[in-house]
Amino acid sequence: MTPEEAFDAAMRYENRANPYPFFDELRKTPVARVANGVYAVTGYDELITLAHDPRVSSDTRKVRPLAPPNDPEYQAPNLDESLVEMMDAYDRDPSFIASDPPDHDRARRQCMRFFGPPHSPNLIPSQEPLCQQIVNGLLDRALDKAPHKTRIDVVDEFAYPLPVNVICRIMGVPIEDEPQFHAWIVDIMAGIFDLGPEIETEEGHGRQEKGQAANIALTKYIVELAEKAAKTPGPGMISQLVHDDGPDGRMSASEIVNNTILLFVAGHDSTVNLISHCVLTALRNPWSIELLRSRPELVPGAIEEVLRLQSSVQFFPTRSALADIEIAGTTIPRGAPIYLMYGAANRDPRRFANPNEFDPQRPDNEHVGWGRGIHVCFGGPLARLEVNTAFDAFLRRVENPRLVEDPPPYRISQVFRGPRHLLIDYDRIQPEA
Repeated sequence: MTPEEAFDAAMRYENRANPYPFFDELRKTPVARVANGVYAVTGYDELITLAHDPRVSSDTRKVRPLAPPNDPEYQAPNLDESLVEMMDAYDRDPSFIASDPPDHDRARRQCMRFFGPPHSPNLIPSQEPLCQQIVNGLLDRALDKAPHKTRIDVVDEFAYPLPVNVICRIMGVPIEDEPQFHAWIVDIMAGIFDLGPEIETEEGHGRQEKGQAANIALTKYIVELAEKAAKTPGPGMISQLVHDDGPDGRMSASEIVNNTILLFVAGHDSTVNLISHCVLTALRNPWSIELLRSRPELVPGAIEEVLRLQSSVQFFPTRSALADIEIAGTTIPRGAPIYLMYGAANRDPRRFANPNEFDPQRPDNEHVGWGRGIHVCFGGPLARLEVNTAFDAFLRRVENPRLVEDPPPYRISQVFRGPRHLLIDYDRIQPEA
C-alpha cells in the first residue's frame, strides 16, 4: 500500500471507526506526501520535531489547505451582501490556533487572562461542583427511568450535556440557545471538517454547502453576542474580552469573534469525544472497570491512555511550511500543507510498547493527544476536570454496563473524531452516596 493509498483509506468514512491499520501503513514513511500535496507526519519523533519548528506555520493567511472542492461544477452558497461583508470583516484576524508568533502569543495571553493562572487561577477549580452536579444529575435521570429503561446513549445523554453547559457558563453563551448552535456545529463538523474523498461527491458538496451556511450563522450569532456585551457588560469571557484593558491592549473585533468560536466549539466538542471514548474503551476492556473502581487514583492516568489510543483531535489542517524542511529522508517544500497526525503518532511502536493495547498504568505516557509546542491544548485543564468527573461517576454508579453495538456509528469528521452515538445497556444505576 502506497502512502497515498493508506492516507486515502484512513480518511474514508467507512474506516472512521478504525483508521489505525492504515496509519500503521502510512507510518512506514513517517513523513510522506499524500493527496493534494499534503505532507502527513505520522512518526512520533518527527511530529514532535515539527511541532516545535518555527519554519512550520499555523497562520491560515499564509496558506489555506481547506479549499473548496476542485470541481468546476461546484458553486459556493449564495450570500446576501451584508453577510459577505460580515464574513470578510471577521475573517481578517484568525484565532490563535490559526496564527503564528507574535500574534499567537499575544492572543493566547489575552484569552488566558480570563481562563487560568496567573490572572484567573480559580476559574477551572471553581467548575468542579458544577461538573459533579451535572454528571450526577444525568445519572439520576437515568436512575429515575428504571426499571422501564436500562439503556442510554452515552453521547447524547451523558457525554455532551456536561461540557456544553460548562463552556456556556464560562463563555457567557446562553444555554437556552443550545439546540440552535448544536445544529450549526454538527453541520460545520460534517461539511467543513470532512477532508476525505467523500467530500467530492454530490452528497459531500451538499454537506459542505450546509456546513458553510452553518459557519456563517454561528459567526453571526457570536458577533451578536459580542455586540450585546459591548453595550451591556455581563458575565463570561466574551464580555471580558470585549472590555479587556490588559497590558496587551484590546483584541480586534474579528479576533474576539474567532477566538470565541475556537474556545466555544473546541471547549465542548473534543471533550464529548474523550468522555465517549473513555466509556467505549473501558467496555471493550471489561477487566479495567473493576481495576479502576477499586483504584480510583488510576482514573486520571487511564484517561490519558484513552486519549493516546483515541485522540479526540486526530490532526488539525492549518499548518504549512515556510521554507523547505528536510526531515526523515523527506523534503517538505515551502508552502506545502502539513498534517501533524496525532492519532498516528500516538501509536508509534518506536515510542510506545504494545501501542494498540489499553494500559491504564502505562508508564512514561508522553502522548501527543493534547497537541505539542505553542499550540498545545488551551483548554486541557478544564477538559481533564470534566472527563475525570464524568468517567469516575460512570465507573462508580453504572452497574454491569454493556455495549449494544461495536463499533458504534462515528461522526463524519476525521479531525474531531468521535462516536455519533454510543448505546449501552446496564443492570442499574447506583444512587449517589
